[in-house]
Amino acid sequence: MRSDLFSAENLEKEHSQPGLRLQNSKLLKAELNGEFMARTGSMVAYQGQVTFEALGSGGLGKFLKQKLTGEGVPLMRVRGNGDVFLAENAADIHLIDLEPGDALSINGANVLAFDSSLKYDIKMVGGAGMMSNAGLFNCVFSGHGRIAVTTKGTPVVLNVDQPTFVDPQAAIAWSASLQTGFHKAEQFNLGTLLGRTTGERFTMSFAGQGFVIVQPSEEPPAGLAGAGGKKESSSGGGGILSDLFDD
Repeated sequence: MRSDLFSAENLEKEHSQPGLRLQNSKLLKAELNGEFMARTGSMVAYQGQVTFEALGSGGLGKFLKQKLTGEGVPLMRVRGNGDVFLAENAADIHLIDLEPGDALSINGANVLAFDSSLKYDIKMVGGAGMMSNAGLFNCVFSGHGRIAVTTKGTPVVLNVDQPTFVDPQAAIAWSASLQTGFHKAEQFNLGTLLGRTTGERFTMSFAGQGFVIVQPSEEPPAGLAGAGGKKESSSGGGGILSDLFDD
């Protein structure tokens, strides 16, 4: 049987060490000898002795936070020995290696899989207040390990060495050490032109030392805090939310 489909670029890639690898730009391969965490429903194929355990958002505390905020990553624990292939609606996949001391704030909708050695929590996005319908919360990862994130299209990584402003629906991840804020677009004179609006109601600002990853697509408001459905719950200065998200 002959076909271009069987060319070397489409054949399964083999590695000598276990871990998360790119099979291609839209397909993640996990060479499994132990366990890792993945988005529920992201498995497209596997070989070997592998088990999948649904975890919700990963622990009671994260489950409660997800219910209150709409944010989080519906997770499954993948265990065993074999090869597991994952994808998410043919989105582009990128690997990020975190070192001790690193912390990365990620839109939960863009998390595909990560090493179980990484710590994960849901945190308030600083400076958001009640201004943006894109949300108030993000997933923050820290520790030592690899994480796979998705983007719609090829992203740009902006080095934050000067005042930086991004559409909050296009910002998928950034250094957790950055200071963030939300601003009405009109204050940048982007509000109206000949009776028309720009469509950019809010702009997210970044300051400090770090980077922000921007995808060439504006997702519906469901990433930073899950479709803006629960923000009224966070309007108070105390109570359950204050306790849950206390750093």
